[in-house]
Amino acid sequence: MMGSIIESCAKAADKVRDICPLVHCITNYVTVNDVANCILAIGASPIMADDIAEAADITSISKALVINMGTLNARTVESMVAAGKKANELGVPVVFDPVGAGASNFRNETAKRILENVKISILRGNLSEMSYLAGLEVSTKGVDTSEADEKNDPVSVAKKTAAKYNCVAAITGAVDTITDGKRVARISNGHPYLSKVTGTGCMTTGLVGSFAGACDDMYTAAVTGIASMGIAGEFAYENAGEMGSGSFHISIIDAISKMNSQVFAAKAKIEEV
Repeated sequence: MMGSIIESCAKAADKVRDICPLVHCITNYVTVNDVANCILAIGASPIMADDIAEAADITSISKALVINMGTLNARTVESMVAAGKKANELGVPVVFDPVGAGASNFRNETAKRILENVKISILRGNLSEMSYLAGLEVSTKGVDTSEADEKNDPVSVAKKTAAKYNCVAAITGAVDTITDGKRVARISNGHPYLSKVTGTGCMTTGLVGSFAGACDDMYTAAVTGIASMGIAGEFAYENAGEMGSGSFHISIIDAISKMNSQVFAAKAKIEEV
């Protein structure tokens, strides 16, 4: 029998296409094209406006805001804060991807500033980034999880982060962990080859933003977005993995474009613990 969380997420997979929410992304210029195409593929509409002159205005017409620290610079930090404050003012959900938190003073201070000035709806990162934000000692290795941090229990870290920032906390990895502080979901979808393509984390955050713009429940939005990328990775490897990472890359977008309630319900590997 299909569990309630899978039922809710499957409905969201269709709802995002019905609503086609506008998702404002201030994101990583290394992966911005992939993020935009990923958002389009899932059925939402992306807009990437990172100048301070319009960031807040664009947020005011959007259904969700995605903030990503991947290629951080002083100019866009101001835009992130301004857009975040406008989102909070209007009740627009904010998804924050603290890429590389723990890796440099600039990233640490920026993450702190955003979290102190913007109410975050969904916080998504790897175990090292989220451990740092939870206040634990970390050994961040660039934008990837450090082996030294893998000893940290993701459920414990996610719950601590959710409580600290009063948000949904999502830790992505071989098994993904999502919690709103009460409910906890573990997702086993995905394929190791996803780590061979840059930007799959950023794309996942874009998916989460798309569902945040279509769902009332941010926990459901986070679970659906993250599981969708995992399912897409499985399909992509099956269809193109043997051809190499370039073909696999394109096949991820193909798989996301085919996502619907039936595909989701049939393929999702989600358990609530």
